[in-house]
Amino acid sequence: MIGRVVIAVATMAAALALAPAAGAQTTWLCGPGAAPDPCRESLQTTVQQADGTSTVETPALARDPAVDCFYVYPTVSEQQAVNADLAKDPQELAIAHYQAARFSQRCRVFAPMYRQLTLQSITAGDPVARARGAAIAYAGVRAAWREYLRRFNRGRGVVLIGHSQGTFLLRTLVRREIDPSAAQRRRLVSALLLGGNVLIRKGRDTGGDFQAVRACRRSGQVGCVIAYSIFDEPAPPADARFGRSPAEDFTGGPTGDAYEVLCTNPASLHDNARTAATTLVRSEPFPGTLGLGLQILYGGPTPTAPTPWLEPSERYSVQCRDEGGADVLDADPIGTARRLNASPDATWGLHLADVNLPLGDLVDEVGRQAAAFRARRPALRLARTCAGGRARLTLTGPDRLQVRRLELRAGGRRVAVDRSAPFALRLPAGVTRVRARVALGGGRSARLSRAVRACA
Repeated sequence: MIGRVVIAVATMAAALALAPAAGAQTTWLCGPGAAPDPCRESLQTTVQQADGTSTVETPALARDPAVDCFYVYPTVSEQQAVNADLAKDPQELAIAHYQAARFSQRCRVFAPMYRQLTLQSITAGDPVARARGAAIAYAGVRAAWREYLRRFNRGRGVVLIGHSQGTFLLRTLVRREIDPSAAQRRRLVSALLLGGNVLIRKGRDTGGDFQAVRACRRSGQVGCVIAYSIFDEPAPPADARFGRSPAEDFTGGPTGDAYEVLCTNPASLHDNARTAATTLVRSEPFPGTLGLGLQILYGGPTPTAPTPWLEPSERYSVQCRDEGGADVLDADPIGTARRLNASPDATWGLHLADVNLPLGDLVDEVGRQAAAFRARRPALRLARTCAGGRARLTLTGPDRLQVRRLELRAGGRRVAVDRSAPFALRLPAGVTRVRARVALGGGRSARLSRAVRACA
């Protein structure tokens, strides 16, 4: 086993050299230049009631959202290779519809195409080739993240969204790129890392995959992680793929008995009370192999409606539980709702429903987190220097890169404006107190007020 891990680590390190060149641009599944953009289409929804009646709602796409979402899709490719190419096959378009599109109510959704491990390579194939392929997949996601920060972020808050392979890659990205960087952590609204075994130290909210980024334990908490895997069995099998700390991890993540898998209840973050989740599903069948897996999950045809989206009458209550030593989100049917089946087998639990079973709760929580991020007071201050008997005020602080405009006001009137870094202004003679209005990225703003001593 140790030999396999050493080989895999060395293979991954070598494969990281295959990252896209610095000048290469990402192919975006959702976001800039994506046409069509599967994350910005109609959200019209049929809402079914238990008595058989239904209504239709049409949530609006956000016109000028305060934050962005960076979505990494799960394993969907049916290409016959270890790594998929960057073609937008029906499976990638469908999964963006199923998992990411609803978040366009709350954020601008950016979703990079990446050379993911295919379904074939995950279910069969050589472990060393798979490790090399995982490194290639990660290198593409890392390059897309860096391009997003460089070209599009401009100081905005960002929500990470991943599922399955997408979560494993984002776990690594957060651990290597975001968690060690105070500047990137300040932009993190939250991370929805679903179906991918995020680890924490036992009894703590950090100390596993991440040292600074914490678990979300209350609604509207910012800079934190929501993570879980859904099961509906009394205890997941001993060889379940989710819920228990692994014995080895070729990406360099934590392993062993000192850690536990994080479970946060998206329908009840603070209390973890057993609560009815708000399920949202697409009406059209999913193409290919995963479509068959969803039919196994439902024990027959998947729910459908005349609108693109459906909130089914069948409801499920959810609660984080320690089931047979596995930390999972337990889902129970409410009333006459059918019991869902593990798919493709018992070791996966309800993995195919991780996102959609509580999708309405996730979308609502991202809305609350985005509002809290926008309202958060930025850590800015005005510093005074003197030159030639005149005061010069400079805006400083850890959020300086988010500044869009610095406006000084004195005596009830605007006396100076600066719209470009480093945001420094000379203060008119005779002014002893100034008020600054600061326009920040993502629609946020701040106000500062201070007395200013005259320069000798």
